[in-house]
Amino acid sequence: MTTPRSVRIEGWGMWVPERVLTNDDLATLVDTNDEWIRTRTGIRERRVAGPHETTASLAAVAGKRALAVAGLDPAELDLIIVGTCTPDYALPATAVFVKEALGAGRAAAMDVSAVCSGFVYAYSAGHAYVASGLYRTALVIGAETLTRVMDYRDRGTCILFGDGAGAILLGASAEPGGGLLGLELTADPAGAYNIYQPAGGAASPASDSTIERRGHFVRMDGRETYRYATRTMASTVATALQQAGVSPDEVALFVPHQANVRIIASVAKGLGIGMDRVYVNVDRYGNTSAASVPMALVEAVEAGRVKPGDVVVFVAFGAGYTSGACVVRWTADPARSARGRAVDPTVTIHRPDDWTADDPTPVELRPIFAAKEAAKAAAKAAGTDAPDEVRQAVEVRA
Repeated sequence: MTTPRSVRIEGWGMWVPERVLTNDDLATLVDTNDEWIRTRTGIRERRVAGPHETTASLAAVAGKRALAVAGLDPAELDLIIVGTCTPDYALPATAVFVKEALGAGRAAAMDVSAVCSGFVYAYSAGHAYVASGLYRTALVIGAETLTRVMDYRDRGTCILFGDGAGAILLGASAEPGGGLLGLELTADPAGAYNIYQPAGGAASPASDSTIERRGHFVRMDGRETYRYATRTMASTVATALQQAGVSPDEVALFVPHQANVRIIASVAKGLGIGMDRVYVNVDRYGNTSAASVPMALVEAVEAGRVKPGDVVVFVAFGAGYTSGACVVRWTADPARSARGRAVDPTVTIHRPDDWTADDPTPVELRPIFAAKEAAKAAAKAAGTDAPDEVRQAVEVRA
């Protein structure tokens, strides 16, 4: 038998790759420019995973930081859920590799696929497992390497997306009153093909034809998605607030999916929430899909935008169409963020002996980053470079 209990956020962490892809960089590939992108999306740059980085490695570093913030030994972790639409492999689950990297020996591990809504869906599942009494701790992660499934000939999609990961650690608490106050999840298959990846699944397995037709890249009807997203995100939040018995005026911080600054502003206006209570970082990371909400939430906490007792709302909208909103009362001390930032970001992930992966960086982006590395090396040789920041190192072992 299990006993229902209170669930609180105990830890948080995020990680993004070092490589930056600017709007000006993209203008060398497609018919676009910095002003056009910023005016329509609010995005000025995004991060791109390095040759030895994967969704699992980004997720593992974010998770490692969340565990450090909570002061939890990985051996005590009960459950890992990774929300992603860009898993390392079609099978097994990416969460299995995150478990290995963290050394979370006893943890169950699984993936959730709800695209940009993936973290919110995963959060609701993790909360349910802990609230039921089945587990005491759950690490919920949103992580993506979407730049690897972008068509860099299509300016309608390639300008939007970036890579990154964010993590939240949920823990059982004997004290009532904190944690999840309201939740709403939705799915509408009517829009399933407005954002989708045509090939690579069981419906259209990889073949010479699917490659020639560029079917392994994400396709999106941007206009229809924009209309549906603004309407659905607002209604999803409204329902979650109603469940929680909370008015928009009581919301201290609104953390929306970071897809487009115009969508964010429209949803906030529809809910009667001023932009001074909205956290926005889409300008620096672009749309990181399932990683978007946890990355924004972690940054908001680290920036001092959240304090104990605050009501925080986070909402996402994604392919499917899916959406999800959570109303949470924050209880943890934001000062604990320093523990996560001090963590060594090195992780170790096992890779197979019988398959050697090529550099997964999109071929169109390789010359851009080669030029950036050359410029960096030249600056270092001239003594004019800035000190290198310690970045992620992923050890690949057989």
